[in-house]
Amino acid sequence: MNKRETVLVTGFGPFRQFLVNPSWEATQALKLAGLGEKIDIHIREVPVSYVGAQEIITELWQSLKPKFAVHLGIARGSSLVILEQTGKNSRYTDADVRGFCPENQCCIKGGPEKLDSVVNMKVVWKHAKRSGMDVVYSRDAGRYLCEFAYYCSLYHGQRRAALIHLPSSGSLASTDRLVPSLQALVLAMLQQLEDTDQQEEQHTRIGVDAHEADISH
Repeated sequence: MNKRETVLVTGFGPFRQFLVNPSWEATQALKLAGLGEKIDIHIREVPVSYVGAQEIITELWQSLKPKFAVHLGIARGSSLVILEQTGKNSRYTDADVRGFCPENQCCIKGGPEKLDSVVNMKVVWKHAKRSGMDVVYSRDAGRYLCEFAYYCSLYHGQRRAALIHLPSSGSLASTDRLVPSLQALVLAMLQQLEDTDQQEEQHTRIGVDAHEADISH
């Protein structure tokens, strides 16, 4: 990365017994720890509200225009970090903290039924496993606010987003233990994204050069 890039990181607001959501604590800790000199981290707390989450994430993509967005949520009952590949658009039937469900149980009316991150989470997962990290790969993000926010971000950010479900129990439930793992995971995602962008630029350049060569002949 040759220039400073902005990465958006979000955590969720209060939810049930969590007066301060652990995902928001992890978001703040990740900002303090940083992602290196070339990355500016912009953080935002997202309410556990369908309407509120959609408004905030849509506005952030339009105004901030980050290189990438990382959404942190809590996986209740899990002691592992979960990398989510896919966000789904429909069947959001569980009420949010305000007692509401989205209209038509849908995130984006007319949007694709599912969207995958541009980052191949299986590759990130395999690399993390080899380094000894307690992490799993998933295509089912739970059809609640985490997945709803993720789909919204994938839709508005041309799929340049990630959802990481954080453990609610075990050693990684400690923010101090968790943050180094989050740093490694997010940096691996950004590197994969950078490699993909460079490959696309190279293919585009080759295409332009070939076209110009044809014209010259």
